[in-house]
Amino acid sequence: MASPPARKSPSASGSPAPASPTSQHGAMNVPAVDVEAESLEVDDDSDSAYGDDLESYTTSLKSTVLNYRFENGRRYHGYKEEATYFWPNDEEENDRLDLYHHIQTLSLGGELHLAPIGDHPQRILDVGTGTGIWAIDMGDKYPSAEILGNDISPIQPNLVPPNVKFEVDDLEEEWVYSTKFDYIHVRYLACSIRDWPRLMRQCFKFVKPGGWVEFQDFDTRFYTRGGEYTKDSKLSQWADKVADGMRKFGTEPDPGAQIEGWVNEAGFTNIEARTFPFPVGTWPKDKKLKEIGAFNLVQFLDNLEALTMRIYQNAWGWSPEEVKVLCAELRKELKNPKMLLQHNYYVVWGQKPFNAVGD
Repeated sequence: MASPPARKSPSASGSPAPASPTSQHGAMNVPAVDVEAESLEVDDDSDSAYGDDLESYTTSLKSTVLNYRFENGRRYHGYKEEATYFWPNDEEENDRLDLYHHIQTLSLGGELHLAPIGDHPQRILDVGTGTGIWAIDMGDKYPSAEILGNDISPIQPNLVPPNVKFEVDDLEEEWVYSTKFDYIHVRYLACSIRDWPRLMRQCFKFVKPGGWVEFQDFDTRFYTRGGEYTKDSKLSQWADKVADGMRKFGTEPDPGAQIEGWVNEAGFTNIEARTFPFPVGTWPKDKKLKEIGAFNLVQFLDNLEALTMRIYQNAWGWSPEEVKVLCAELRKELKNPKMLLQHNYYVVWGQKPFNAVGD
């Protein structure tokens, strides 16, 4: 197996920049990426190709998955009890996911992927497709491809490009595809997956020899490169509590920095990995990072209760009223640009060897 090349961390301008291992981000050790702040002088107040059997199977599932659960005024998936997914699947959450799609593509310079899949890929799988926005954009970009997106919730639109199809599935169950894929895309599954190495093995099994996989994801921890944020801040304690709560239910909250190792262990070669800084707020000097930070702040401010309520209730026994009080305190810290808050976005891609045998 070939060794992965050196990691590349892009700076604000997109060129590689070194990452420092020292940062204030709680107990977890994540690489810190330098982002230049604009100023610290601020006001504190301021698929037909997939066969009829698949279509029949997924259609029969919809009668069960559409029995959504409703808690505290929010809607959650109803696929099955053991499918532990703590975020809502209603319109508010869908708007947040689509906003994050914009943030992520903005960070990648407008690209939908970094893996070199060529101009005419034939079969693409989008694992955990969410609202389906990435799959739809890929369908427009690559009319040669048949694109399949799967998710635990059937929240995708009906009007999609003719080469795009969605299915309802628990991606942690055994995959049963009869034909392998040229490219498998896995994005934004932090706090959702119990067994990441198994997910990697399934990707390896169902991608063609010479095909590519790409993973894009986060960890739950904030850090700063010179701001007022510390491990004693309420945001740091909140992030730790969310992560610890997720682990109580067996899901991994911090996959980002671990993905490259898992991809390597699964057998992929020609692996490349990049770490992008995601600021929270408009404090960066760089224009693109300022825009990313603005959108990122909005999605946190608008969705704190949704990101907190279910895990705090189930893991820690908090009442809805207690969660709302906490979220009000968290918003104050999020709005403080002197915190110089940021977190990391990890992109890793690799190729299945052409001489791979067996699966």
